[in-house]
Amino acid sequence: MEQTYAIELHNITKRFGSVTANEKVDLEVKKGEILCLLGENGSGKTTLMNMISGIYYPDEGMIKVDGKEVKIRSPKDSFDLGIGMVHQHFKLVDILTAAENIILGLPGKQILNMKQVNKEILDLAARYGFEIDPKKKIYQMSVSEKQTVEIVKLLYRGARILILDEPTAVLTPQEAERLFKVLKNMKKDGCSIILITHKLHEVLAVSDRVSILRKGLYIDTVKTAEATVESLTEMMVGARVELNIDRPEPVNPVKRLELKNVTCKDINEVVTLDHADLTVYGGEILGIAGISGGGQKELLEAIAGLQPVSEGSIMFYPEENQPKEITNLDVADIRALGVRLAFVPEDRLGMGLVGSMDMTDNIMLRSYQRGKSSFLDRKTPGELAQKIKDQLEIVTPSISAPVGRMSGGNVQKVLVGREIAQKPKVLMVAYPTRGIDINSSYAIYNLLNEQKKKGVAVICVIEDLDVLLELCDRIAVLCGGQITGVLDGRTAKKDEVGVLMTKHEKGGVSHE
Repeated sequence: MEQTYAIELHNITKRFGSVTANEKVDLEVKKGEILCLLGENGSGKTTLMNMISGIYYPDEGMIKVDGKEVKIRSPKDSFDLGIGMVHQHFKLVDILTAAENIILGLPGKQILNMKQVNKEILDLAARYGFEIDPKKKIYQMSVSEKQTVEIVKLLYRGARILILDEPTAVLTPQEAERLFKVLKNMKKDGCSIILITHKLHEVLAVSDRVSILRKGLYIDTVKTAEATVESLTEMMVGARVELNIDRPEPVNPVKRLELKNVTCKDINEVVTLDHADLTVYGGEILGIAGISGGGQKELLEAIAGLQPVSEGSIMFYPEENQPKEITNLDVADIRALGVRLAFVPEDRLGMGLVGSMDMTDNIMLRSYQRGKSSFLDRKTPGELAQKIKDQLEIVTPSISAPVGRMSGGNVQKVLVGREIAQKPKVLMVAYPTRGIDINSSYAIYNLLNEQKKKGVAVICVIEDLDVLLELCDRIAVLCGGQITGVLDGRTAKKDEVGVLMTKHEKGGVSHE
């Protein structure tokens, strides 16, 4: 009997001017299966999903849903066909409840029976194993709860084909495990799920099949049971990649930073970092773990001079001279003291780079000092830009092209490369490999290790706990603005870190 697929793509091609994003891509998703979509940055995954979602329309090719050819010209067309997508950045109204978000925009009576709506949502949640409170406001929810609302919203509206983009990016290991159980329940009920993730261990744990794209071309679809991390990586990049993250032992680590009782508050006087105590050593990589919004951003910004400190002190220890307090000094004052901090922020184009400028100009911005005529010299930063482009294999027509036109992963490479080129004493990186394919990720891990070997104190916020446990010498865990524990990266267990990520009081195991 001929297989009827939930969705089929045949010879799909999409061009943007002279650039071909997808070329003659074939892809089938079975009913009741979880298919993972893999590929390096710029391989065409997002473009392909955008055509299924109705954001783009293919230049060539055909799309079938349930065996019938369809035209998806808008997100409404996609939704009417039972297709829904959960993006990395949730599309919810914070001041409304879960139930109100789920029914928002649906046709119906002007006066709704919310009691009946709440019952229908709870019945749907029970069917698949979700945990949800229909009456809870979005702003009161954790990231995991918000994600649940997004998925339930699609199911409530009749979606049977779901696309999830990096769904575990900001979840704890325990939350990710619960999500996988729910996805498997949805699969048993006949739903088709397309999962986009860079975490290959998740691919092997949850999917039935894996489809690989490379440079806009369809490479192959394999059964997950017959795949390994190494085989998938080789298909993604077209060559064998060594996947062991190097972790050399720290050599003569020296104290570089010391935080004592550091407290930060937002504009509403809400505590965002709560009496944080932490020592950072040159010659080590200190990982920072925590759920999104747990205080990681405030910790790094307080050290960098971008976040006011309401209590406590931050001391910098030079190699020879007396320690210098840098609490509440601005960036210029910190640099004037000879304290060299490099900061790769979470918001790449908001805080890190100017999207309309090219690589050379963005490097000049970082090294510019008021009153120095070297600002007009484009030769040196141009050479540095070319070196960064070559070393990190940044995909761009030239170093003169605006960085805002690059993919997110290539923007991140520019940012990390530029900051490392400043030769800092303290290098702070927030999500340096977010949205970056596995090959490029390992290039950045190697760069961080090179800085460690040079005696730089590296502070690294990474959401992937598997990477933190392989890369870092120590791991500080944050929850609700508090440091709940500092663990030895070589002996810490994933579940141990996960527990500390949800523990709202101090007193975790410490291996200072």
